[in-house]
Order: sequence, then C-alpha cells, then structure tokens
Amino acid sequence: MINKKDMNSKELKIFTIVLAGFLIPCFVLGQNKPAISSLNTNDSIGFQQVLQIVLDSHPAVLKAEEGIRSAEAGIALAKSGYYPNISAEAGYTRIGPVPKIDIPNLGSFQMAPYNNYNGELDVYETIYDFAKTARNIKTEESNKEISEKNVALVKQKLTLSTAVTYYNLVFLQEAIKIKEIEITNLKDHLDFITRKKETGSAIQYEILSTQVRISGAENQRTDLQTSRITQSGMLNSLLGLPVSTELKVRNSYTLTPPALQHDSLISFAILHRYEMVIAKLSEKHAELHLGSVKVQNNPVFGAFGSGGVKNGYFPNLDQPIANYAVGVNLKIPVFDAARHKNNIRIASSQLSMSRNDIDQTKRDISSEVNENEAMVNAALQKITQYELQARQSEEALQLAKVNFNAGAITNLDLLDSETRNAETRLDLLKAKVDYTISIVRLDISLGRPVN
Repeated sequence: MINKKDMNSKELKIFTIVLAGFLIPCFVLGQNKPAISSLNTNDSIGFQQVLQIVLDSHPAVLKAEEGIRSAEAGIALAKSGYYPNISAEAGYTRIGPVPKIDIPNLGSFQMAPYNNYNGELDVYETIYDFAKTARNIKTEESNKEISEKNVALVKQKLTLSTAVTYYNLVFLQEAIKIKEIEITNLKDHLDFITRKKETGSAIQYEILSTQVRISGAENQRTDLQTSRITQSGMLNSLLGLPVSTELKVRNSYTLTPPALQHDSLISFAILHRYEMVIAKLSEKHAELHLGSVKVQNNPVFGAFGSGGVKNGYFPNLDQPIANYAVGVNLKIPVFDAARHKNNIRIASSQLSMSRNDIDQTKRDISSEVNENEAMVNAALQKITQYELQARQSEEALQLAKVNFNAGAITNLDLLDSETRNAETRLDLLKAKVDYTISIVRLDISLGRPVN
C-alpha cells in the first residue's frame, strides 16, 4: 500500500506518470472493446454491423487518425515561434593560475577567484520575423486538413474491401447450400437407380453416370468451401478476429442505385471524391509551403535578456553579485551557398506536381465512374435474364419429374434438368451479389456513403 504522505513531490510525480501511462491505454482499449464484443459469431451478422466494427477498430483508420494528432502537434510547434525561449543555467568553474597584477609600491592584486560560481536566466523573444512564423502555421494547418480527409479516404477504401469480402461470402455461403441440395438429390437418384438395376429396369451406365455427377458436384462444393474459408479469413482479418473464426453472414443484397442522371455522374464524383478533395488540398499545401520557403531567408529582429548571480567582480572576488544584460539584435542572411534558391526550386516543382495530380485524379475518377456504371447496368441485365432462366428451368424440372414418373424420359434426362436448375440458381445468386458489389463500387467512385 503506497502512503502518499511519506512520498516527496518527486516520487508523487513519478507515481502519477506511471499510473497514467497504465490507465490511459487500458481506457483506449476499453473504448474499442465493445464494438468487437458485441459481435455474436453464433448468429448471422449484417453488413452494417461488420462495416461499423471495421471502421472503428481497423489499424489503418487508427493510423490515419494518429496523423491528425501529429498534424495538431505540428501546428502547436509552428505557433511556438510566437513565444519566447527561456533557459536557466548554473555552473561552477575552478581555474588556475588566476590572473594577477603587480603594482610597484602597492603590492599584488588577484583579478579573478579560483572558484567561479554562476547562475542565470536567459530570455530570447522574436519581435518580428517578416511572416516566417505565420506562414509556417498556415502550412501546418493545411497539413491537418489533408490528414482529416485522409481518414475519410482510408475509411472509404476499407468500406469497399469489406463490402466485396462480405458479399462474396454471402454468395459462397448460399452457393454451398444449393450445391448440397444438388448432391442430396443426386444421391437419392443413385439409390433409386440402384434399386431399379436390381430389378433389371436400369443399366450399370446410369449408375456410373450418376456417380460421376455426384463426384463432380462434390468437387465443386469443395472448391466453394475452400473459397469460403479464404473469404471468411479475409473478413476476420478486417474485423480483427482470429482468421479461423466461423462467421455467418446474412443473405441480403438490397442496395439502392444512385438517383443521378448519367450525364451528371462524373461531375458529381469530381466534386465529392475524397481523392479529388485531397488533391486540391495538396495543391493548396504546396502553395503555402512555397510561400513559407520564400520567406525563410527574411531577417529576424529579436530581443534578449539575461540576469543572474555570479562572483568574480573586483574587488570582492568571492562575493556573489546580481548582474544582467539586455539588448536587441537583427539577423540578416547574407550568403547561404544557394540553399535558399534551390529550396524554392524544389517547392515550385512540388507545386507543379500537385497540379498534375489534380488532372490525373480527374481522369482516374472519370474512368472509374464510367466503368462502375457499366458494371451496374450489366449486372442488372444479368439479373433480369437469369430470373427468366430460373423460372424456365424450374418449370422444365417439374415437367421432367412428371415425364420421368410416367417413364417418358430416362433418369439421366431428369438429372440434366436438375443440374441446369441448380446452375441457373447459382448464376442468379451470383448476378445479385455482383450487382450489389457494383453498386458499392459505383457509390464509392461517386464519393457517396454506402447505405
């Protein structure tokens, strides 16, 4: 048990710092914990729940947010140019031999003591630096703006990665169920044909063909299960869970397409994409940096003061005496071996590159929007086509069952109908998932939030 009454002030400060260093990380971890702990892996999880956890706890987001705090520290550091520099100094010096002077008929006089003591307080204040500090502050504030937008950009990219992984997992989860139903039906057919062969109503070829179909379906199921394990591991990694955690995702893919005209999509994206916002902020930052570099060689006018106590004053050399010194100075750079000129050239080049980045970003955004819009339209058309094919294959399967029971078609014909029906259902499911992912891609390429 620590008795604070027995602790001196130094020990108390050390204890406080250590305790704060222990409690603050625990508090931060406690803040992140509820999002993960609220995830029930035994129940199906929805996309918005998954996305919220990813955006709250992913290291990429935390790193980007740390960039904001670093930028704030940069602003505070730049503002420190407005405040004085204050330092204290104390020292002891032993010298020998000490300087002496001999005066005829008067004797010998010691000019300095053997033991020299000094304590002083020094202050320096910049009175005027010709806008150097002001421009540095604006440059750092611009850097903070970029850091804030970078957080949004990181979240946007994580949203896309999470959506693609999540909805691919939805497809694989449902595809495995469809494939298992197909395998169960095939095995039922195999039992049925095996019994028919025992009565002489079927041949070995029908049994062998059914076994081959079962083997093919089981291989497809194995591939789907392998892909599901891979996608599940990727989603677990985004969530910060062990990669082997079993997750069940909800079978939902209802997203509303953007209510914008085709001609306005690109202009909307250029106004709202974080990449474009950051590119323009980077141009502004480069301009501010160039302005800051241009004034680095400006004169600096300042004042200084120093006061303290020291010995060594004649005639009582060992007696400490208060002393002071005050003044002003003007520092004017005269020659810096062309460093200032080259720094301006570098900053100007960076500004030119920032402007080129804006043009490149516009082109990339236009291309992405055009591609994603085409993918949305194609996926929507596929859904319509596969829905029609699914209805037709379902009716064909029901008709095949009737004909098979009536003896009008063989077992292999019925298996063909069931296989086509299963494949069409898979195609329709894949088209719906692709449409959902395409909508997410289009929303993100437009700079819109994903609903």
